[in-house]
Amino acid sequence: MSRHLHAQRLNMQAFAQEGKPLIELTPLSTLERLAQELHAPEPDLAVSWQARAELRPHAGAEDEVWLHLQAQATLPLTCQRCMGAVPEALQVDQWYRFVADEDIALAEDDQSEEDLLVMVPQFDLLAVLEDELLMALPLVPMHETCPVTPVFSAGESELDGQEDAKPHPFAALAQLKKGK
Repeated sequence: MSRHLHAQRLNMQAFAQEGKPLIELTPLSTLERLAQELHAPEPDLAVSWQARAELRPHAGAEDEVWLHLQAQATLPLTCQRCMGAVPEALQVDQWYRFVADEDIALAEDDQSEEDLLVMVPQFDLLAVLEDELLMALPLVPMHETCPVTPVFSAGESELDGQEDAKPHPFAALAQLKKGK
């Protein structure tokens, strides 16, 4: 663990002024929301990531703080076809620009190509990392070819038995018509 992550929060201005990258291997158990998406928990799973902050000159104002976040992990997700584990490689490579407050972020968000974050005294870098990894998850994880053939029989045997036991919905009307 580096000096910065003991509290899992950073002073981004100081981090940018320092100019040294933060290179980490974070156990997946630390990222609880992401860990919930796994097929099965594995104690040795980790996310490899790095963050680098820099100060960039801004015309007529003080320097802007920018953050570059990169991460990679291969996680076992649940294949939506066979329900087995499917390894998915996740990649994050994102730049952020820090702004003074939420109003500025809302005003500049539409014209800005980069993501905007609000400068706070203690910035939660792991929360941003976890958000990015969650957004990188595939909507429907699936094997290209499942290792076992999926069986699509949910409810079919129950339906077969119900068809015989259940009368046709118009059978009562047919009986009434015959009675006339």
